[in-house]
This record gives sequence, C-alpha cells and structure tokens, in this order.
Amino acid sequence: MILCLSQVLDAALRARLDALLEDAAFEDGAATAGWHARLVKANRQAVPRHPGAREAAVLVSAALREHPVFRAGVQPRRIAPPLFARYAGGESYGTHVDDALMGTDPLRSDVAVTVFLADPATYGGGELVIEDPAGEQAFRLGAGDAIAYPATSLHRVAPVTSGERRVAVTWVQSLVRDAAQREILFDLDTARRQVFEREGKSATFDLLAKSHANLLRRWAEV
Repeated sequence: MILCLSQVLDAALRARLDALLEDAAFEDGAATAGWHARLVKANRQAVPRHPGAREAAVLVSAALREHPVFRAGVQPRRIAPPLFARYAGGESYGTHVDDALMGTDPLRSDVAVTVFLADPATYGGGELVIEDPAGEQAFRLGAGDAIAYPATSLHRVAPVTSGERRVAVTWVQSLVRDAAQREILFDLDTARRQVFEREGKSATFDLLAKSHANLLRRWAEV
C-alpha cells in the first residue's frame, strides 16, 4: 500500500527546518547507502551529527507520529532518525531496495517514507519512482507532503534536471510486519471513522471497531 500524506509539515515547521539546516554540512549521500545501493546513489545529505540536523530529525519524526493517516496506515513502532537529502545538477538515486535492517540498534525497515521539503515548481525531474507488479508509479508531491510505501519495493529517484530537490527520508518498523495486514487495518479504520461521522456510535460502528481492535491485537508485535 502506498500512502500519500497531505501536509505532514506546515509552512511554519518547514521554515523552522530550513533555519536549522541552513548552516549544516552536507556530505556525499553514498556514505549512508548499502554496499550495492551506493553504486547508484548520487546526492548530498546533511551530516546527521550536526545539532541542527538532529533537532530537525526530531521535529520531522514527531510530525509523522502526529499525522492521523500515517498512524492508521503505518502503525509505527519505531522511526529511524530522518536524513535530509538534496539533489541538483543531474543527481539521482538509481534503482535499489532499502536495507532490511537499519542502524547500529537494528530497526527492521517495513515502510519507507519521503517527506518533500521543496515546492515542486522550483525544480525539474526528481520523481520518486516506485515499482510494483502493476508497473511503475512516479511521485512529486507538494512541499510538506509525504509518501509512505513498502520498503520491500524497488524504487529510484529520477535525475533532477533543474533547481534543487530537498527531502527528508526515513524508515519505520511497524507494529504490524505484514503489509497486507496493515492495509486491512487501514481500511477498517477508515470505514469505522466514516460510519462514526455519519451515524455516531452505532451498532455498525461497534462491530467495525471490535474487528479492528481484535485484528490489531492478533497481528501486532510489541
């Protein structure tokens, strides 16, 4: 399941991130890629130990956790500290799959997340292209929007042909490992909320809420 998340970061928070990253050092992004992915990775990333980058990462993680669609669709257990990447002048990230385990305190990467920081009108190219059995899907979302998708997918970032693509990227270990089970829970949650908005705490709502709770109880890893 691919989720497009509207306005994870509002304008004020994006401005705060810009200020925090203004004097951050950016290094070759290949330094954080797996041994095979670094062969096709050409971008720049903020040095994670920079104080501004650390604070920015905390802010992005908190904003994701507060977003209701992210919570319902991803069921986050752990979120890796976000990385801040820039692409310009033809930089790209070729086809790759994310490492299954991230960091020195291993986090299982169930879901990958890209938060778009730049207005798409300010740069050309740079689409996030995700492969699935139906083909390829390309995404260039608005500033502050995000996309969450299975980290098991082959994906790439198309070359940036003008301007600068700026994003925050992270990975999530979900409470529910199986992507199909997460989708079922998301659909049930959406349905119960729609029923509640239409008719309040009805018998139909109670049955949907019961099924959602019991499936989450069955599938969650805590």
